[in-house]
Amino acid sequence: APAPLLNSTSPRPRRRAPPLPGRKQRPRSARRGRSPGPCNSTAAKSVPPRKTSSPELMATPAGSHPASPPAIPGKAAVAACAAMAVSYVAVLYAPTLLLRLPPATSLRAFFHRRFVCAAVSSAASVLATAALLGVWSLSDSSKALAVFGIRSDHLLEAVVVPLLLTSLVYAGSFVARLWAMSSSCGTDDDGVGVSCTEKLARWMQTSLQDVMVWRNYVVAPFTEELVFRACMIPLLLCGGFKMYNIIFLSPIFFSLAHLNHLFELHQQGCNFMRSLLIVGVQLGYTVIFGWYAAFLFIRTGNLVSPIVAHILCNMMGLPVFSSQRTRGLTSLAFLAGSVSFFCLLFPATSPKLYNARLDGCSCWHGYCRWS
Repeated sequence: APAPLLNSTSPRPRRRAPPLPGRKQRPRSARRGRSPGPCNSTAAKSVPPRKTSSPELMATPAGSHPASPPAIPGKAAVAACAAMAVSYVAVLYAPTLLLRLPPATSLRAFFHRRFVCAAVSSAASVLATAALLGVWSLSDSSKALAVFGIRSDHLLEAVVVPLLLTSLVYAGSFVARLWAMSSSCGTDDDGVGVSCTEKLARWMQTSLQDVMVWRNYVVAPFTEELVFRACMIPLLLCGGFKMYNIIFLSPIFFSLAHLNHLFELHQQGCNFMRSLLIVGVQLGYTVIFGWYAAFLFIRTGNLVSPIVAHILCNMMGLPVFSSQRTRGLTSLAFLAGSVSFFCLLFPATSPKLYNARLDGCSCWHGYCRWS
């Protein structure tokens, strides 16, 4: 017997309309509102590799797309980054609070302990990131290191170009320091005649023996960039966060790692309001530098770029805007350098300068869509 007809009040079965001719259907990840990142995108797998006559271009970590690590929840990525930031600071106090070691007898011994603690914390962050992202599944060690931005290709560009770009901000500082050096060159601190070369050699010898130089120019830049850029940014990328959100929000973890300075200044007998003002200025400076360092790491895909910028910023401090000795020359140099910096920011950090092959994507991690 034929099936009874549906009356007008009964619900009709819904049928999915066929796609319009010439219209591409979006993937499910895009329909759900999640951006196709390096960990959940299938575009790189579906697009066949380009044919090239030089097989060496295909062998670089940036050119070849390794197997994407598994996607992780965004909350898990944020929690992992927060745990790394807290552990980076907390482990500095482990020798006295956890291990019950006696206080250091000298400043050198104190910082030697902190150097070891920073190295242990950085290694733990790298291992945790590798476990969360499944880096161990990569067949080649160079591809696994490339996830953290540790690469040997395009090393000269990754060092020279960001260093020159960052130097533009300190154009006024360079003019003021060169002016002061030229006026004091030929005499030492006691007024005794000495050549500029000999004075520079003395300064270098003294700096190599200074533990604060090793802290500010070696240990801090390498360990902080390894944890707060090389570990956190890939985690946030695989958590589905947008590029701009990562650049502007990831320095929050970097600035939180400097809150211990408030406790240390208070222990040294500094007034609380004065300590709060000093730490506030430091936090503002670290946030701005964190934006720039994250931008460099994402654009170049090389960990060396934010490291050299970090070293230069630690050496120069805050930019010098003006100086009475130079009669306005410092202000003019600062203005010209700042304008040049912002004009060259995107061209000097173009991913094409630091990668052999992009596969239609302008980012080393297979995620970025910037041109």
